[in-house]
Amino acid sequence: MKQISLYLCCLVMLFVGCKPSHANKATPSTSVQALSVKGTALVNPQGDTVVLRGVSYGWHNWWPRFYNASTVAYFADPWHASVVRAAMGIEPDGGYLQDSARAVNCVQTVVDAAIDNHLYAIIDWHSHHIHLEEAKAFFRQMATRYKGVPNVIYELYNEPVDDTWEAVKAYSIELIRVIRAIDKDALILIGSPHWDQDIHIAADSPITGYSNLMYTLHFYAATHKQELRDRADYALGKGLPLFVSECAGMEASGDGPIDRASWNEWVAWMNYHHLSWAAWSVSDKDETCSMLLPAAASEGGWGDDVIKEWGKIVRSDLSR
Repeated sequence: MKQISLYLCCLVMLFVGCKPSHANKATPSTSVQALSVKGTALVNPQGDTVVLRGVSYGWHNWWPRFYNASTVAYFADPWHASVVRAAMGIEPDGGYLQDSARAVNCVQTVVDAAIDNHLYAIIDWHSHHIHLEEAKAFFRQMATRYKGVPNVIYELYNEPVDDTWEAVKAYSIELIRVIRAIDKDALILIGSPHWDQDIHIAADSPITGYSNLMYTLHFYAATHKQELRDRADYALGKGLPLFVSECAGMEASGDGPIDRASWNEWVAWMNYHHLSWAAWSVSDKDETCSMLLPAAASEGGWGDDVIKEWGKIVRSDLSR
């Protein structure tokens, strides 16, 4: 998200959730097909266009209680998600730079559960600035664990803020090399400057020499309107494959009223272009974009009394 304020309640939750995963390897799901990029489309081995729709967990360091197998299963059924995104916080207190082991456990818990529930899973390096060496070590670890597992998608950089496209491009190439040295086929998502909104700039100078790459577009419907869709249309017209790895219906701050009309326009636009998306976020903060109330159980099974308006909208759209 564009702006993140400190969530004080997270101090109580720092050591809750994210049970350690001891296995060094993951077993591929037999019912999930490998995905690849053809033109601007995501396709299965038969060449059919695939559109993934799902949810993004909130920052793992602030909402670890939801990072468990039960919530993943609940998003698979009854929410009908086909993808979940594990947003591993990097820089804030309790993030990967402070406690990498705990961060990795949170991610692996969600990803392993996604595999068990036949979902795709995005491993999201949820940062606003470049930390190249740390990112290389992390993605080397993840690629080694999930080599050949078709469920897993790698998102290299959540939302660059101040970095130029040249810097983000060079950073991304370094990480692509790390992953491709281990797994030559995994789907990889590339960020773009200005909170993943400058995809028109990336379209004029895309990464070459590698396959199965897509570029992330983020939007918040009450703030971002036709101008951002025009940028995205330009990028698609240039042949740049897009994946909406984070989106929501309110302001870019994550708060304010939901703009239902604008959200519906975005959903129609994504459907028209067959774009995959993940809605932000699985969390219980006092803000519009958090889908749950604090009374929501950590393990899922939520009734309408603990699902906020935004969560109900997402649930409905996932079921269509």
